[in-house]
Amino acid sequence: MIERIGLSMEKVKENGTMNNYEVETPKNITIKGILSLLMQSIEEKDGRSVISLGMGDPSAYSCFHTTPTAQQAVADALLSDKFNGYSPTVGLPQTRKAIADYLSRDLPYKLSSDDVFITSGCTQAIDVALTMLARPGANILLPRPCFPIYELCAAFRGLEVRHFDLLPEKGWEVDLDAIEVLADQNTVALVIINPGNPCGNVYSYQHLKEIAETAEKLKILVIADEVYGHLAFGNNPFVPMGVFGSIVPILTLGSLSKRWIVPGWRLGWFVTTDPSGMFRKPKVYSLLFAFCVIRTWHFVGSQFL
Repeated sequence: MIERIGLSMEKVKENGTMNNYEVETPKNITIKGILSLLMQSIEEKDGRSVISLGMGDPSAYSCFHTTPTAQQAVADALLSDKFNGYSPTVGLPQTRKAIADYLSRDLPYKLSSDDVFITSGCTQAIDVALTMLARPGANILLPRPCFPIYELCAAFRGLEVRHFDLLPEKGWEVDLDAIEVLADQNTVALVIINPGNPCGNVYSYQHLKEIAETAEKLKILVIADEVYGHLAFGNNPFVPMGVFGSIVPILTLGSLSKRWIVPGWRLGWFVTTDPSGMFRKPKVYSLLFAFCVIRTWHFVGSQFL
């Protein structure tokens, strides 16, 4: 298996026993690449079926379909002949307004279209957020376990990653004591994923408030990945982190992919849920706009190469 993922035996350091090998992890291994290697390792003679828990594409299964309303809306837009030209790189005004109105339904304040930046799926929203925050010596706090794209993007942007544990005995809540120990003057943000990926947990209102208060105490902003928003099972209803935007600035990331079962449509968003207006300062807004423009062209190119 070591040879198959591109590591020579020279890069495996022996610490006395076979169980204590340390493997240098290559930075260019992708999630899908690892999954593919694991699937290839399954014995063909084994008649048992395999369920992939790493697949984030509900449309791959015949029992899941998006709503006909969504399909008709896309068809109507294409047939209208109104959307064949270039659109603004931060998104069409009506799209940004629709997302602002949609997210505002669950918030104690109203978002405007200026708070919303359209991205090529949530993956680009992650990349924009981390690119904007990156600077020499900066670090970012990521949950463990975490959606691996965050660590990959951080490595590309030169951000040091510091992991805080999620506590299984407390429903995978954030270890807030660890956050306070890990954060320093170079910490730029704390990432939370709610509902959780890969743990499937849904944070309570009280725990989200405690996260916001901790971030405010440490003077760092919160990146709230809510791509699975409203896909909540169990006793805790989904509460958007933006509810606590008056305590600490929140960057909310989301997309159509999961709730509407259309990951291939690649429509995501990066939203400043910040009623205090920190992100509306001219220099900050210009920075957001510039990064969305630069990263959009990068992603557009990558889709065709």
